[in-house]
Amino acid sequence: MSHPEPLRTPPSENCSIVGTVDALGDSWSILVLRELFFGVHRFNDIQRDLDISRSVLTNRLNRLVDLGVAKVVPYQEPGDRARSEYRLTRKGVALLPVMVALMQWGDRYLNDGNGPVALRDRATGEAVRLELRTGDRPVEPNEIVPTVNT
Repeated sequence: MSHPEPLRTPPSENCSIVGTVDALGDSWSILVLRELFFGVHRFNDIQRDLDISRSVLTNRLNRLVDLGVAKVVPYQEPGDRARSEYRLTRKGVALLPVMVALMQWGDRYLNDGNGPVALRDRATGEAVRLELRTGDRPVEPNEIVPTVNT
């Protein structure tokens, strides 16, 4: 089996990492996504949890909706006017590994291995973690070779 030549200089155009960071925008957008992943869907609840201004939250939610990672869903409590809440789309749910990676990195390197929140499997209670894999085995970082897609 031939091994691909290692990528010496990352391509400067269309870098998926830069594109993703640019699309998400800033740490407020990441925190809003975190809230949505944790099941907080209503504007006032997100605002309260994050202690974020209404205008900044409105801007970030609109950005996430425009990106197609969140959608607006109407709801109405009995006796109240109709309101909107925010739900992740499939495109948004696809960001979960990114969010878990950020969380695990922060837990390990910023919180001495003991982060404030643990992710657990609903059925077993086991801790959830990310893993790099090929189809049949785990892959260590030093076993990965970036190559240019043609």
